[in-house]
Parts: sequence; structure tokens; C-alpha cells
Amino acid sequence: MGGLEILGLLVVVGLVLFAAVLAAAETAFTHLSRAQVNPRAEGDQPHARADALVELLQDREQSLNPLLLLVLSCHLAAATIVAALVQEHFGARWVAVALVVQAVVIFVLAEALPKTLALHDPLAVALRVVPLVNFLRGFLPLRVLTSLLVGLANAFLPRTRRRLGPVMSDDELIALASAAVEAEVIEPEEQALIASVIEFGDTVVREVMTPRPDLVSVRATATVEEALETSIESGFSRLPIYRDDSDDIVGIVHAKRLAEVARGGRSQEPVMSVGRPPLFVPETKRAESMLREMQERRHHAAVVIDEYGGTAGLVTLEDLIEELVGEIVDEFDHEAPLFERRGSDAVVVHGRMPLDELGDLVGGDIPEGEWDTIGGYIFDALGHVPDEGEMVLVDGMELTVEKIEGRRITQVRVVSVGAEDATGAR
Repeated sequence: MGGLEILGLLVVVGLVLFAAVLAAAETAFTHLSRAQVNPRAEGDQPHARADALVELLQDREQSLNPLLLLVLSCHLAAATIVAALVQEHFGARWVAVALVVQAVVIFVLAEALPKTLALHDPLAVALRVVPLVNFLRGFLPLRVLTSLLVGLANAFLPRTRRRLGPVMSDDELIALASAAVEAEVIEPEEQALIASVIEFGDTVVREVMTPRPDLVSVRATATVEEALETSIESGFSRLPIYRDDSDDIVGIVHAKRLAEVARGGRSQEPVMSVGRPPLFVPETKRAESMLREMQERRHHAAVVIDEYGGTAGLVTLEDLIEELVGEIVDEFDHEAPLFERRGSDAVVVHGRMPLDELGDLVGGDIPEGEWDTIGGYIFDALGHVPDEGEMVLVDGMELTVEKIEGRRITQVRVVSVGAEDATGAR
């Protein structure tokens, strides 16, 4: 074997090793976030390359494209050299065999091995290759060639998708928070708050409001003294004011305002004279948008209306905040609890308990539909107003209606009956 052949083999080995380094760098940059790097850049003993790494991650596409092009070029160049050497010494019929062997070697040594190592500690690998990635990103000929090829690829993509980058789903974000808890990076309480914030984006006002049957309101002709008495008896600080019926809400009054007026000797004035014009919102309004609007317009309560313009319920700032931080109970709250455990496998819940809360409580999976509460699901499953004792089977759970008030389901007994093949009612 002559010197030229030895040089060719050395070049192949060098290309494979260089491709392995680039593959490790690509994997590290792909599986790394700026949040993971910032502590190394801002800590008491910051890493010398951490700031440069954060800058590279800010424009991940420009950092990765040169790596991808060079990895491909290394593989093609190595395959070409090997094919030429084998054909010269062993003939064309051995070229295919040599390329298969080379493909196995490249997969093991230049792909699987470096990428697996990078996945174990992407931050350490990324910090090591920062100088190389910085050089390749700033190398003008490579940058121009990469831009031209990416532009050519974009020409075949729909215009609306050209600027879209990799996204992370809500489930992936929640899973990432769970992994952070297991790694003791964040506390379980922080994980719960993160999950609540993510889910808050998909919540609509209808899911958090006080429904119309539970509203405590006063007639517009009632006196301030009567309204204040209603507020004290009910424990609600804000009362809707209606003219003819609850579909004709004309104002909202705060207990503090009622007390001020009564103390000023005007307790016999109509409550409407001290009320505030209500804010009306559709029941499909997003909770996050509702929260921003309340902050901007300085409203702490809004009347929720359905698609027909009727009153669906009342949503308060407290309702929205409770979706983020959990139930807020003060010394004046006297609402009945939404659930009560009975033994190890049974729980009694209120019919207005949201389905997602029931799922978290008992681990079942209630089908989604036009309903938001367990009572709504039972109504849909049965197709009529149930009698006490009627039962619905769903996902290994037995839902028994224990109490009815008027036409409202106020108490449901949930029992785990194991894995059930069928879902039905009886």
C-alpha cells in the first residue's frame, strides 16, 4: 500500500472522527435550553464559555445549520474516498461491500456513540464545543453556502411554515417540570404552579364561574339596608343587581360600598343608585384574557352570558386566581366542600365539580364533550334528569346520583370498580 493510499485512509479516519464531534455538538445544542445554561453564566463562579453558549442558543438555527451541512459532507467525502480505494485495489464488485461496512462504522462511531454520550450531559458537551461552533458559524464561505441551501429548501415549503421552528407541547412542558422535580431542581409546589399556568391558557370562563343557580343577587328596587343584609347572610362581598329577573342584570354592588352608604344615613336608598355598571363577557372567553381585562378595567367581577344573551353565571377575580394557585378560603367562606372521601375506594363529590378535578382526584378519565362538570356528564349520559340512585359506569368508575335539589345534581358517589370494559348507564 503506497503513501497515497495511507493518506486516504488517514483522511477517512479524520472525517469520521470530525463527523462524530459535530454529531455530538448537534445533539447537545438540540437538547439544551437557555434556562439550563443561564445558571452557569450568572452563578458565583460563571463558566468562561457560558455567555457564548447562551448567544449561540438564541439563534439555534444559524448555529446548527453549518454543523448539519458539514456532517453530511464528511460522510459523503469518506464514502467517496473509500469507494475509490477499494475499486483501485479490489475491483468494482467490492465497492458495495465496503460501503455497507463503512455505513455500519459511521452509524456506530460517528452517530450513535457520540449522540448517546451527548444526551447524558448536553450542557458539558455544548460548553466544550462552543469554540468550534462559534468558528463554523462565523466562517463566511460556509455561512453563505448554508444560507443559500436553506433558502433553496424554503422555496419548496409553504410560505406559512417557513418561519416556524421547533415547538414544545403543553404535555412536554409539564413532563419537563416533572423531570425537574425528580432532579430536585424545582419543588413539587413549583411544578404544580407551572402545570396550573399551562392549563390556565386552555381554560374558559364557563369552567371557573359561579353558575347562575348558585348566584346570590338583589332586586334593583331593594334598599341598601336589604342588600347589605343579603351580603352578610350569604357571605358574598359582590352582589349582582337585577331588574326583572336574573337575565336582566343591571349592576354589581360591593358590600363595602353598601356599608359606606348605610353608615352615611342613606340605608333606605335603592341599591341601584350605588351599584356599578356590570361588565358582560361571553362564557367562551379565555380565562387568561379575562384576567388581563379585569386588571386593565379595574373590575373584580363580570357577568357571564351564554350564546342566547342570558345570564350563565358570575366570574370574579378570585375565581381566576384560584385556577392558578388553588382554592382560597377565608374565615367568612362557608361553602360546602366539593368532595368528601368515604373509605379507601369511594368519594362523594358535588355535581358541579369540574371533570379535570375529578380525574385528578380519582385517577379516572371522563370523556370530554359539551359538559364541564360531573353533573353535566351524567345528564348527557342518561339523557334525562336523573332520580336519586341512578348510576353511570365510565372508565372503571361507578357514578351514583345520591342527591338531587330541584333539577340539579348536588351529590354524586364515585366508586372505583376496577377495569370495566363497558361504559353505560342504569
